[in-house]
Amino acid sequence: MTTLEGRSVDGLTMADAVLPGFEAHVDGWREELLRGRGILVLKGVPVDRWSPAQQQLFMRLLGLQFGRLGYQNPQGDVIGEVRDTGADKRDRFARLYATAGEFRFHCDASDLVGLLCVRPAAEGGQSKVASSVTVYNELLRRRPDLAARMFEPIALDLRNEQQPDAPPVAYIAPCAYADGVLKTLYLSDYFRTAARHIDLPPKDLELFDLYDAIAEEPGIGLSFFLEPGDVQILYNHTMLHARTAFRDAPGEERLLLRFLVSVGVSN
Repeated sequence: MTTLEGRSVDGLTMADAVLPGFEAHVDGWREELLRGRGILVLKGVPVDRWSPAQQQLFMRLLGLQFGRLGYQNPQGDVIGEVRDTGADKRDRFARLYATAGEFRFHCDASDLVGLLCVRPAAEGGQSKVASSVTVYNELLRRRPDLAARMFEPIALDLRNEQQPDAPPVAYIAPCAYADGVLKTLYLSDYFRTAARHIDLPPKDLELFDLYDAIAEEPGIGLSFFLEPGDVQILYNHTMLHARTAFRDAPGEERLLLRFLVSVGVSN
C-alpha cells in the first residue's frame, strides 16, 4: 500500500493536496478548463525517474487540485490504467480504454478527465480533440433535424458493466443547456453498439456518422501525440476526445494513467 507521510493514499482529500504557492497556477488552469478552451496540456512530468506508485500518486494529487476523484470502473479504481489488456480478445464488447483499438469521439462521465502519458505506443495511439459546442453548431447548420435528436434520449451500451439484473443499456440525452452553456455527453462507439441489444433507428446512425465526421474536419478537430511526461486535461462537458488504434512493441506497452474529477467537490 502506497503511503504519504504514513497515510494510505486512498484516504487523501483535497485538503491534503494543497500545495502552498501553487494555488495561482491551479486557479489559472481551472479557469482555462471551465471557461476557456476546455483543454490543458502540461509537459515535463519526470515519469522516467518515478516508480509506478509515484506516478499514480502524482496523478492522484494533481486530480485533487481540482475536486473529487471519481471511480474508473465497478472495481473502484481511482487512478486507471489506459492500456491494451487484451480484454477485447475475451470480450469483443469490452470497454475500449482496455484495448488497442480505435476509440471514436466521446466524453467521459465526469467534469474533468486527465491523462498522463507514461509510455507511448510503438505505432499509432494518436490523440484527437474537438469542441463539442463547435461540432454541434456545425451539425445544426447542416442538419437541424439531426441536431434536434441530440436533446432526446439515446441508448448507451453499458458494455457488460451494468448492475446484476439491470438493463444492458441506459438512455441519455447527449446535449443539454446548463446556465446558458451547451453541455454534451457523447459516446460514439457505445451509442453504436447498443444495436446488439435494441433496434437503432437508421437516423441515429446517420447522426453518429455525421457528428464524428464533423469532429474530424480540419479547423474543428486537432490531432497530436502525447509524449512521456505529458498530461492532457479536458473539460468533458465542452470537449470531445478520441484515439486512433495503436500497436505496442514487446516490453514497451503504451501506458496512460487517468483520473476523473468532479470539480470543486471535496472528498
